[in-house]
Amino acid sequence: MALDRAALAVAVAREGRLARVVVAEARGSAPRAAGAAMLVWAGGQAGSIGGGALEHAAAARARVCLSQMRDEARQVPLGPDLGQCCGGAVRLVTECFDAARLAQIPEAGLWARALPGAAPGADPPAGPGWAAGWFAEEVSPPGLPVWIWGAGHVGRALAGALAPLPGLSVTLADTGPERLPDPPPEGVAAVPAADLPRLTAHAPEGAWHYVMTYSHDIDLALCDALLRRGFAGCGLIGSATKWARFRKRLEAAGHAPEAVARIRCPIGEPSLGKHPQAIAVGVAAALLARNPAAAGP
Repeated sequence: MALDRAALAVAVAREGRLARVVVAEARGSAPRAAGAAMLVWAGGQAGSIGGGALEHAAAARARVCLSQMRDEARQVPLGPDLGQCCGGAVRLVTECFDAARLAQIPEAGLWARALPGAAPGADPPAGPGWAAGWFAEEVSPPGLPVWIWGAGHVGRALAGALAPLPGLSVTLADTGPERLPDPPPEGVAAVPAADLPRLTAHAPEGAWHYVMTYSHDIDLALCDALLRRGFAGCGLIGSATKWARFRKRLEAAGHAPEAVARIRCPIGEPSLGKHPQAIAVGVAAALLARNPAAAGP
């Protein structure tokens, strides 16, 4: 049971405020185990606590909580309350976050907090879980941030290839929710943003970036923004001809040739071919070769 602080921070930066709904306990037959979570904001949601009637009702209730910036914990019998055939019960914790509340979450370690209705004088749990109105989760230590710009065939393939790897924090961004996978691969933060270059301000300076949107103009604007922002590594999908044109335009925009040369184009391993999954395998292999710690123990 863990809280992905980095993904939550990205979502708060994008939406301003949102609600996080997490399954704190699951008893009997339930759609998802304890720890499953989703984020809910006024105009959308991400993640899943199991879908169906439970998720629909929880999202609607979360928006009510969000309108009042009110946290809550409640037990939900799935059969009597929702008519679901699984017949178990879940305890849902709904918490509202903005920048100030986000700052209360530690960077790593156990985060224990009392929810409304907690028993007076009760001790917080010593480990992850629910106890007497207290809820505790391990805060996932920040992984190597990898941002994929563009959720086309290659972007989705790359997100799917990187998602299972330990030690990575993967964000997949595109210009609208309809362009992003629903649901995204487990562990991938899907971020819709109409202005992708502006979103680069929310990426860590030590992130790795892969630029592969549907638009050459957006790709160029992203390269320009990332050069100004700073990065650990950056790859651009495209041909040698595309890169020659981009390199000339980026230098004309004031970027030093040696800075522009840090962007790698094309990406992947040419010998593997141009199939989206083949490109993704090549990119993933190159990333792991440069950052062996991302492969985990």
